[in-house]
Amino acid sequence: MTETDTTPIPLHDLTWWKRPAAERDADFAAIRRERPRMFVPIGPASDSGKAKGFYAITTYEDVLEVSRRPEDFSSGIGGTQIFEQPAELRAYRGSIIDMDNPEHARLRKIVSRGFTARNLASLRDEIEDVVSEILDEMPQSGECDFVSSFAALLPLRIINSLLGIPREHEQFILDATNIILGASDAEYIADQSAAGINAAVTEASKGLIDLLDSLSTERIADPQDDLISQLVAAKGEENLTPAEMARFFILLVGAGNETTRNVISHGLYVLTQHSEQRDRWLADYEEYASRAIEEMLRWATPVIHFRRTVARDGVMLGDLEFSAGDKVVMWYTSANRDETVFDNPYEFDITREENPHVAFGGAGAHFCLGAHLARLELDVAFRMLFERFPDIHSVGEPDRLNSNFLNGIKHLRAEYTSVTK
Repeated sequence: MTETDTTPIPLHDLTWWKRPAAERDADFAAIRRERPRMFVPIGPASDSGKAKGFYAITTYEDVLEVSRRPEDFSSGIGGTQIFEQPAELRAYRGSIIDMDNPEHARLRKIVSRGFTARNLASLRDEIEDVVSEILDEMPQSGECDFVSSFAALLPLRIINSLLGIPREHEQFILDATNIILGASDAEYIADQSAAGINAAVTEASKGLIDLLDSLSTERIADPQDDLISQLVAAKGEENLTPAEMARFFILLVGAGNETTRNVISHGLYVLTQHSEQRDRWLADYEEYASRAIEEMLRWATPVIHFRRTVARDGVMLGDLEFSAGDKVVMWYTSANRDETVFDNPYEFDITREENPHVAFGGAGAHFCLGAHLARLELDVAFRMLFERFPDIHSVGEPDRLNSNFLNGIKHLRAEYTSVTK
């Protein structure tokens, strides 16, 4: 792309996302430098002649600015995906992530009860027990699909344990989550037509909602020591309805399962590719743990983008004026490589001191509620993984998710030698 090039880069097109990462990074760098709020057209113009599409928000500074101004850049108008979702899907999946205040503030206040510092501090022992169980289950052959054998199981089992969901539902929840968040990948939905995707995602969402609706109703009648009870049956508190709990669960298994599992998978892969970084970390785990985890989060950027919709005419971002209804898409993957913020952004560096990444979103009302839980899971996961299998490494290239929303890894072969207990 040159200074005079006005050709839009199709950031919404899955074909573009199949290009090598280095080429995509180069395109984003050029956009940040030359057209940081580039308009990306999608399809023909409307009957009024207005172009359809979105503004690509690519710089770190702009991503933070949009995130901090929910009154101007709405999450509740049309949702947070590039393309409008059918009404039936939004009815199933609409959660706090797709809401504005005051409803967003009301629901976030309720669900925050389960993510207090006190609650999270008590979780370390439970997470260690879950990791130990998963490590015990890993194949004794010394090779596995690291995603299905470890990375996908850990966050899912933690969430299910927190909520009090019986283990018998684990495989169904994993399969349904793959369908919902991997909808653009033929491995999870064979019929990649719009009708086929909508039908599969609706069925999977409905299954999850029915499960959580049933469990919530049971907890209201007979509260237990779990997060579902805490959110739907707390005495003297405003609670979620079973329907609200079910929709929040879909967000939890997306944000808490898919994103953490992908950082774990990307983490093993990038540490294998940068063995000097891995060796330094293993030589003194405590010294580098915090910085290594933040660097893996920046490097992976598991959620690639989120959309906002301009709430009124005349909203400004820098020198760009918007009209009501304009779509803006924040590209976190670009912001986390912004050269004005990160030194040597294309280098993986576990010693990086300044790392204000936006892997959990920008500051503001929609900052990820589970950020502290994710960091805790990553710390325990890699600590115990390296203790049990200090030579574990990935083999070959990862099988990547066909998506422009999640930076997902579906399969990753790993080899290891067990340390005798």
